[in-house]
Amino acid sequence: MALRISLSPPSIRSSPSLPCSGRQPIAALPDAKSGCFSSKRLSVTSSRSIGVSSGNRSFKINSSLEIAGATVGKVTEVNKDTFWPIVNAAGDKTVVLDMYTQWCGPCKVMAPKFQELSEKYLDVVFLKLDCNQDNKPLAKELGIKVVPTFKILKDKKVVKVVTGAKFDDLVLAIDAVRSS
Repeated sequence: MALRISLSPPSIRSSPSLPCSGRQPIAALPDAKSGCFSSKRLSVTSSRSIGVSSGNRSFKINSSLEIAGATVGKVTEVNKDTFWPIVNAAGDKTVVLDMYTQWCGPCKVMAPKFQELSEKYLDVVFLKLDCNQDNKPLAKELGIKVVPTFKILKDKKVVKVVTGAKFDDLVLAIDAVRSS
């Protein structure tokens, strides 16, 4: 029996599910006992997913960033409850937050450009926050005054701010934080 371990880019993949008394199976290998883990005790700090397979059974451990809900290469919508867990899971990665409103014209102009940046900078986490009534406490905590506002965080701290639909300024700010 050969055991294959491979590193792969972050992705979400379902695995065969086996009954395990309310826990998730971690592996089901021929001639071996299957192991289980409780998702409450799982802690992964890797920035990549690890896949293990044997025969037709496999399991995958996703990075803590994926578990928190962010996807590399895409813009992730956050709210007052999900923002800080994702920032914490990002660790030392650069995080760029687009703070916008539904009714803002310049915000709508910047949205597709922001998406393009998320596809270009795969080492940066891109988030967007609708500064509506529900998310007002977080918007206030982050000091929002105008929309769009882009907050760039490193090590869980805001290190740069770009206000307005200034795409070139945003790119320069991201590059500066990434290179620091």
